[in-house]
Amino acid sequence: METTRLSTKGQIIIPKIIRENRGWKPGLEFTIESKGDSLFLKPVRPFPRREIGEVIGCAGYKGPRRSLKDMEAAIRKGAAESR
Repeated sequence: METTRLSTKGQIIIPKIIRENRGWKPGLEFTIESKGDSLFLKPVRPFPRREIGEVIGCAGYKGPRRSLKDMEAAIRKGAAESR
């Protein structure tokens, strides 16, 4: 078990052996959750880079293709109806 200490600035050093074993590099961001008397750190990992062809159509729309002009008109209509 490794130990660490809270600095006067509220910082905690994660021991080198843990960082190396997990492949954590400087600048990695974490979410932190408090549960009872424990804290949980989880690395925030960005989504992997994808090509447009891999994600096109992922919203599940099955109707005919719409032009940008059609979409803009629908947005204007929706905005006018919400007033």
